[in-house]
Amino acid sequence: MALYRDHGVVLRTMRLGEADRIVTVVTPEHGKVRAVAKGVRRTKSKIGARLEPLTSVSMLCWKGRELDIVTQVEVVDAFRAIREDLDRLAPAMTLLEIVDQVAVEGHPAPELYTMLVGALRALERSGSPLLVGAFSWKLLAAEGVGPVVESCARCGSPGPLVAFDAGEGGFLCKEHRRGQSVSPAAWELVRRVLGGGLAGVLAEPSAPAGQEMERLAMTALEHHIDRRLRTTRHFPDAGPGG
Repeated sequence: MALYRDHGVVLRTMRLGEADRIVTVVTPEHGKVRAVAKGVRRTKSKIGARLEPLTSVSMLCWKGRELDIVTQVEVVDAFRAIREDLDRLAPAMTLLEIVDQVAVEGHPAPELYTMLVGALRALERSGSPLLVGAFSWKLLAAEGVGPVVESCARCGSPGPLVAFDAGEGGFLCKEHRRGQSVSPAAWELVRRVLGGGLAGVLAEPSAPAGQEMERLAMTALEHHIDRRLRTTRHFPDAGPGG
């Protein structure tokens, strides 16, 4: 059918002509959608404010050859508590960029969409400093490229595991260490996130191990998508392993 309805989260927007805008939305049924919202930059537009990044929407679209056309939009959740708090807005923008890079146009993404909405709601509730790192590790696992955590990715030994290398696919023992050095506390956080302990991790306060966990997650993500992320936070370099 030429006309379809889906839910989505607006990831980014781009100006088109004098009054239109291209919106990029991740949806459960249609994956990443790029659609034209006509006239939304005019002051009298009724739907312009509904199509801002970080808005959860229900939308009706016409299927186009290259770009779809948005015809109706209803706001489901504006995540106002995030928008009004810069400490929460920054990680939220990182989540949107990550999903934008991972989602594929035309490929249904129900798990990715659900993960993003859940992460934004968790960020709105608690503002956990560990959320971006935890989300990234869970996303990699959902993509089928989660790291080897319980044993050395090179030789299979139980450890201790002291380094992480995305090219090797996970954590490494002392004998095969390369990439980034890893503290026992950061390794334990990753193990808990991927082993069913996500809620407990998100309840913990910020700590150097949490920053290290996020830095490792960004390394793994950028290796997976083969490009640098623009919105990630910069932590002090832990130095190369070895």
